[in-house]
Amino acid sequence: MSKGKVVVGLSGGVDSSVAAYLLKEQGYEVIGMYMQNWHDTTGTLEGDCPWNDDQMIAELVAKKLDIPFVFIDLSDTYRERVVNYMFSEYEQGRTPNPDVLCNSEIKFDAFLKAALNQGADFVATGHYCQKGTILIDGKETYQLIAGADTNKDQSYFLCQLTQEQLSKALFPIGHLQKPEVRKIAAEQELPTAEKKDSQGLCFVGKIDLPVFLQQKLAAKSGITVEIAPSFYERLPERKTLEEMARPYFYHLNNGKKVGTHTGAHFFTIGQRKGINVGGKALPLFVISIDIENNILYVGQGHDHPGLNRKGLFIKADEIHAVRPDLTLSIGEERSLKVRIRYRQPLQDATLHRTAEGLYIIFDLPQRGVTAGQFAAWYSNNELIGSGVISE
Repeated sequence: MSKGKVVVGLSGGVDSSVAAYLLKEQGYEVIGMYMQNWHDTTGTLEGDCPWNDDQMIAELVAKKLDIPFVFIDLSDTYRERVVNYMFSEYEQGRTPNPDVLCNSEIKFDAFLKAALNQGADFVATGHYCQKGTILIDGKETYQLIAGADTNKDQSYFLCQLTQEQLSKALFPIGHLQKPEVRKIAAEQELPTAEKKDSQGLCFVGKIDLPVFLQQKLAAKSGITVEIAPSFYERLPERKTLEEMARPYFYHLNNGKKVGTHTGAHFFTIGQRKGINVGGKALPLFVISIDIENNILYVGQGHDHPGLNRKGLFIKADEIHAVRPDLTLSIGEERSLKVRIRYRQPLQDATLHRTAEGLYIIFDLPQRGVTAGQFAAWYSNNELIGSGVISE
């Protein structure tokens, strides 16, 4: 007897292929569905157009597993909800995370709806994360739990999912290590067994970001200013929540001009490549972006004080609860684990909820806190909430 009908998002990669195989073995009625989300090659690095071959490989996987195969084109939705959002954020000097949006807006929204239209009970992906189910006041509540493979854990990318989305989600490989997934694929002679993992922008591939962004954002010459570490010695100690969460702001007279650039909106905090200023004892890193005046502020060395911050702030309407029952009340504070980027080790921090939003104050200063990115907080190995870093 079937456990139910599940649509697997076959990407043409090994993870989703093994996910489909495992679900079939477990007794589900499995359908493979391939999403076409991108057609344009502007800014895509030569020889890296994954959508050219992935559909064919996904079809071969479905044939090997003897499951139905469905093609769906979601490119208009992807452009509207993910790519246009990217352009808008970069234009404002913020750095978005399209992979997080891709999951909440495409895979577990547009794709989920398409799957339900196929009569599916669930959708499944090859993410390295796990789903738990517990009872809260007699009601089923779903948990988003880190993948067993700590090197591949992808729970961060799913940090904007809702309880409704999780109720329909299955993550068949979340309990496995990556080498185990490769081994299963090889044993089953799946076409993806030896295929390298995809990299770059979700569904687009590796890109030259400035070229990609110049589809919508014009290049414009501006100046690059270096800030010396001694600048921070003159600043008063930051003590309040607001002070610790605030980024440093600079003026031209705080440093010295060292070069030019073609648009501050093409850069992100912590970036090293593309600054095009030589002759320095240590590498230069971007420490601040002034979009209004088109000025790029940089500092020498990986440990430059301008790269580090003790805290961050998330506006009230940007706070997202994966577990609504664990949401902080106004005036409450709680010690949790937090990460501000994929694969960052979890950091000890205290969350402070105010009427205005959420302050996250870390035990240790964090490098490269970046507006537009997502902070995600965990209780043990369960991701319970997230939000967009405001500045």
